[in-house]
Amino acid sequence: MRARVYIDGFNFYYRRLKKSKTKWTDLKKLSYEVLSEGDIIDCIRYFTADVSPRAGDPSAPHRQETYFRALKTIPELTIHKGKFLTKTITRPLVKDGVTMVTVHDTEEKGSDVNLASHLLMDAFSESFDVALVFSQDTDLLEPLRMVTQELQKTVVLAWFENPQPGKKHRQAVSAVRNISDGMLRRSQFPKTVLGQGGVKIHRPESWDFDN
Repeated sequence: MRARVYIDGFNFYYRRLKKSKTKWTDLKKLSYEVLSEGDIIDCIRYFTADVSPRAGDPSAPHRQETYFRALKTIPELTIHKGKFLTKTITRPLVKDGVTMVTVHDTEEKGSDVNLASHLLMDAFSESFDVALVFSQDTDLLEPLRMVTQELQKTVVLAWFENPQPGKKHRQAVSAVRNISDGMLRRSQFPKTVLGQGGVKIHRPESWDFDN
């Protein structure tokens, strides 16, 4: 069956990859781990945004750009970028509710809307037989339901963590498949990836398995 993959990059990273040693993930390999035998991927849409340096982690943009370069070696993959916004907010402390603190707050904008838009457009244009969606964002429940129930397409939801998906998620899609540690380990890029023109793309040192 013709398969297309839709990945909410930040949702996947923070819910599944951040605390793991498998951040150097080849998303095409992982998608084939999840899909059924005989499914053929012709398009992978990766939705994300450029991060900015944060206190304690100034090298985050460099690691992200290195990962983007590795992902771009996958012919079927397209990166769709939203915006990563940083703002200052003032909130009360939980313990007393009186003392106010001012902090930097970061928020990614656009990935959920962009993912939903492309998923619906591709479904309407009959571009796939099965869609694999990497996101646990509840804002996507209605477009998932529409593609599954109204447009009669098969939608598989990749599930990242315990607890198991609730009733609303299960009802909105055709199937739910858990992303296991084994799937992630089998889906890693080589430590050095060859990019365009034979340029070597090295896995960030902090993402090494022995760190």
